[in-house]
Amino acid sequence: MANGYTGGTLTQPRGDHLVMCDLVPEGARVLDVGCEDGALLQLLAERRRVDGRGMELSQGGVNKAVARGLSVVQGDADTDLADYPDNAFDVVILSQTLQATRDPKGVMEQLLRIGGQVIVSIPNFAYWRNRMQLLLRGRMPVTKYLSYQWYDTPNIHFCSIRDFVALVDEMDATVVKAVALNGQGSRISFNAPWWLWNLAGEQAVFLLRR
Repeated sequence: MANGYTGGTLTQPRGDHLVMCDLVPEGARVLDVGCEDGALLQLLAERRRVDGRGMELSQGGVNKAVARGLSVVQGDADTDLADYPDNAFDVVILSQTLQATRDPKGVMEQLLRIGGQVIVSIPNFAYWRNRMQLLLRGRMPVTKYLSYQWYDTPNIHFCSIRDFVALVDEMDATVVKAVALNGQGSRISFNAPWWLWNLAGEQAVFLLRR
C-alpha cells in the first residue's frame, strides 16, 4: 500500500492518516501499533510534534522506520502489547491492522488499557463495491485496501463498519468520533446512520475512549 512518502519526504499522505493526524492532540505521547514503515509517525512528528513510538511486526518495516529517524521496535500486537503499563500513552493508534491480528478483541482490550484514547482505522468489507464483486463475480473482493488474493492475504478477520461498532459496544467503550472515507480516500462529509456508512465507506477511522 502506498504510504505517501518518498525518500523521507512527505508527498501525498493516505486519507486515513490525514484523519488520524487531525485527531491527535499537539505534543501527545503516541504509540503506533503496526506502524509499517513509519509513514504515519513521521506525519505526526511533522504536523503535531508528537512524542512518537512504533511497533511493527516485519523487520523490513522496522528498518525503514528507523532509517527515517523514528523510534520503532519489532513486536507482535497479539502478544507484546501486554508488556506496556496501563495508560502509558496519551494516544494509541492501530491503522489498517486489526483485521490481520489473531485476536482482534484481545488487541482492542490492550489498546484501551494502554492509551487514554485509541484511534483505529479499518477497511470496510461491507463496502458496496465489495458486495458487488461477491454478488456478480462470486469471488472474494480485491480492492485498493483489500489488495490480496484470498489465498495469500494476511487479513484473517474481515469486518464491516457495523461489526466494529458492535464490538466497541460489547467492550463498553465509547466512539468519540467516527469518519468514513470513500473509494478515493476522501472523507464522507455528511453525517449518516451506520448502515449507510457501512455501504458507502470503503474504510473508516474511529476515535475511542473507555
